[in-house]
Amino acid sequence: MATDIAALRQWIGKSETRSDVVTPTPIAALAATLDRTEPWPQPGDPLPPIWHWLYFLPIYPLAASGADGHPTRGEFLPPVALPRRMWAGSRLAFHRPLRIGAAIQRTSRIADVTAKEGRAGPLVFVRVRHEIADGKGVAIVDEHDIVYRGNPRPGDVAAPPAPGNHAFAREIDPGPVLLFRYSALTFNSHRIHYDRSYVTSVEGYPGLVVHGPLIATLLLDLLRRERPDATVVNFEFRAVSPLFDGERFAVCGSPADDRRSIRLWAKNARGGLAMDGTATLAPEGLR
Repeated sequence: MATDIAALRQWIGKSETRSDVVTPTPIAALAATLDRTEPWPQPGDPLPPIWHWLYFLPIYPLAASGADGHPTRGEFLPPVALPRRMWAGSRLAFHRPLRIGAAIQRTSRIADVTAKEGRAGPLVFVRVRHEIADGKGVAIVDEHDIVYRGNPRPGDVAAPPAPGNHAFAREIDPGPVLLFRYSALTFNSHRIHYDRSYVTSVEGYPGLVVHGPLIATLLLDLLRRERPDATVVNFEFRAVSPLFDGERFAVCGSPADDRRSIRLWAKNARGGLAMDGTATLAPEGLR
């Protein structure tokens, strides 16, 4: 493998700290984007799980963006040379909700950098650990994996089949307006989500790519619709295969036998698994 993994691993331990305030407008905007009919958020209202992704946005000068729209590599994240960068999955622990009006701080650290040879070529994984705190201390631990890989090859592996049964589901139409709104809300300028000529001719995808964090958000949104009183204490997910605009997909869920965890997944129009996750709920009565 041409990747100099020893050089990339020198980024392990690198950290940065950013501050923000939980303001109501992004919450209202995401709720509208998800077609949720809710009152305007008020001071003290809890932030839904993983909606902290609306804050600590990656705001950088336009001149500092790379050809793919991402910030130039080699600042906080290591300078991995492989062309594709994707959110591979996350593990989140919610100790208590953040609340509207709170001043918050995120400390991020590069936890690990590893490489392996996949069936479609070399892969580099970067694990980033975020700790989000308010005035009472750490409220959320958010650890996510970024995967870097080459452009697609003929015969790349197809999506495995999704689970065949579910207790509840919702169909999603991932049109360009939805993808644009989510990109705008999260200040995500990665061109695979809005630039059709780039994503098809340069990165080789058949259409605009649905954001991994958006799919994860839709999974937990499905759970909120079905179990509005449930308190999520842990959520983990992994991206399995991409989803594209112009093709409807479904977010699905099914309770586990222990009654405290819910399996959540997204499947494409052909029944292939796109994302697989599990939400763990607080014991009954703990809200």
